[in-house]
Amino acid sequence: MTIPMRGPGPEPELETRRRVDAKTLWSGGAATAVVAGLIALVGILVCRWLFKVPILAPSRDGAWGDASTAGYVFAAAAVALAATGMMHLLLLATPYPRVFFGWIIALATVVAVVYPFSTTAPLSQKGATAVVNLVLGIAIGSLIGEVSRRAVGRRVVRRGYDRPTSPPSRTPGDGYS
Repeated sequence: MTIPMRGPGPEPELETRRRVDAKTLWSGGAATAVVAGLIALVGILVCRWLFKVPILAPSRDGAWGDASTAGYVFAAAAVALAATGMMHLLLLATPYPRVFFGWIIALATVVAVVYPFSTTAPLSQKGATAVVNLVLGIAIGSLIGEVSRRAVGRRVVRRGYDRPTSPPSRTPGDGYS
């Protein structure tokens, strides 16, 4: 039976540090931006083609709408990249980054869902825009949250303990056979 030897001093303090792999986080954020842009595009096309709801543009602009369709797609991608940046900052600076991220994304999604109802558009357009915004918020929040799990590693740092650089040497008479 082997018993670890400890010195007469106090126990070394253990500290867990979070290590963020920025490459993994930002590549996942870029992929999320592509997904968010495609969700926005598909949402607009489904609303305009299937349900004949002229979301973001008058119905005379056709299934693709006008320049606001491209703006909506790029805005969705930009929001995903902004969420990635926010998650990166939270991972570096806060004790429970995913909890704070979840709350921020949830509240921002609520704002994005409620905002269309403050416009003068018909109720069908307000509802369609709110549904697309809801799907975007859920997708961005869940994807960035999961990407952040993969991008974070933990390492234990012992304070007050110097780890030997090589195995201890054995000398005759040290009590070991």
